[in-house]
Amino acid sequence: MQHRNWEFRSELFTVKLKNTILKVNFMMKKLMLIIVAFIISSVFFTACKINYSFTGANLSPAVRTYTVYYFPNRARLINPTLSQTFTEDLKEKLRRQTSLTELSESGDIEFEGQITGYEVRPMSIQKDDLAAQNRLTISVKLKYTNSKSPEENFERSFSAYEDFDSNLSISDVEEELTQLIVVKLTEDIFNATIANW
Repeated sequence: MQHRNWEFRSELFTVKLKNTILKVNFMMKKLMLIIVAFIISSVFFTACKINYSFTGANLSPAVRTYTVYYFPNRARLINPTLSQTFTEDLKEKLRRQTSLTELSESGDIEFEGQITGYEVRPMSIQKDDLAAQNRLTISVKLKYTNSKSPEENFERSFSAYEDFDSNLSISDVEEELTQLIVVKLTEDIFNATIANW
């Protein structure tokens, strides 16, 4: 009887051992598949050139510097601080949203141009031929040069506007509206050049 009990334990041990070996083999195969998948994905991602940025910048890695030249005001109506404000805000946008280094001239990418329009027009004409709102519009002509990817070079005009109540004079709201419009313009220029939208 004791001999039989020993055989039973031996069989039980053998079955458990086989099950354990099968589990280990299964786990090894699973581990090998994970390793192979990791190697293949690593090779795939290193073979593909991917430009990714949390800031929206989508430039070639060869581009390391930028230059923003002063944008003179050539509009018929002049805001004396607009040129300086626009130029500095564009520089600040590039500083904040790219890892590029600013140069005073001859950057890998260059922004130059002029302010071509600054005008106030009536909008939303009412029954009594009076405007309910006025619109301040600022236009900028930009020449964008990318020395590392010349096919991306272009010249283009950008415009943005803000409306304000016609009961207010432009001098009451000019500073605030100008700042809002400059933010829109620099965002549009950034998207057209750096983000390639």
